[in-house]
Amino acid sequence: MKKPFYFFFFLLIVLSCKDETECCVNPTIAIKLKFTHHWDGVELSSSDFNEFKFRTANDDLISISRLRYLVSNVLFNNTIQSSSTIYSLIDIDENKTTLLVTGVPISKVNAFAFTFGFRDEDNLDGAYADLNSASFNVPEMLGGGYHYMQFDGKYKDSNNADANFNYHAIRAADITDPDNIILQDTSFEVDLGNIEITENTTIEIKMNVAEWFKNPNIWNLNELNTVLMPNFDAQILMNENGQSVFSLGKITSN
Repeated sequence: MKKPFYFFFFLLIVLSCKDETECCVNPTIAIKLKFTHHWDGVELSSSDFNEFKFRTANDDLISISRLRYLVSNVLFNNTIQSSSTIYSLIDIDENKTTLLVTGVPISKVNAFAFTFGFRDEDNLDGAYADLNSASFNVPEMLGGGYHYMQFDGKYKDSNNADANFNYHAIRAADITDPDNIILQDTSFEVDLGNIEITENTTIEIKMNVAEWFKNPNIWNLNELNTVLMPNFDAQILMNENGQSVFSLGKITSN
């Protein structure tokens, strides 16, 4: 009569050990990703906005009024982390530059990467309420979905007058035939190599804003300044220049 009781007790022990083993063999933690910004090594923050203090590789003098961009699909060892961190809008002006990532495995060697913008499978028109509220949508006539980046400011044109620029990165759209829009995913993965993950780790990710204008394509703001979203070729150039924008900064544990 006591066999069922013993069997049940034994089963509890086995399951408990299994849970404990999985917990100890594959522990996970939460870490912070801290995005910082500079212009060829000179720190950049919202306090620098609206001042003509940056010069591009094309020798265009510019001021910045807004810089916000989307990062998504944070990867450690090729595994996407918590669904709560599928994406984050980094906004310098709003001081939203730190992202909490959960479910990260503790490991001395962790391949770390993330996506700039949205992959096509995530770039779903109207799907994200917070991005809708932030006016980060792309018009339906350009394929819908969301911006990858909104980077705005002014530059001194060839007559030394103030002129606007709107360096907006989206999925490239060829709208030559409005009834047959051709879309090309111009998001890209940023691979920052192998890093060590421990408790309370903060990973700094550095954006060199100057790189958007110089590598490999020297950007002439007198030619490419506004209405860049429907410009398929301009979006391809942005994608190419973005490849060198991000780098790994300091890794700290508090």
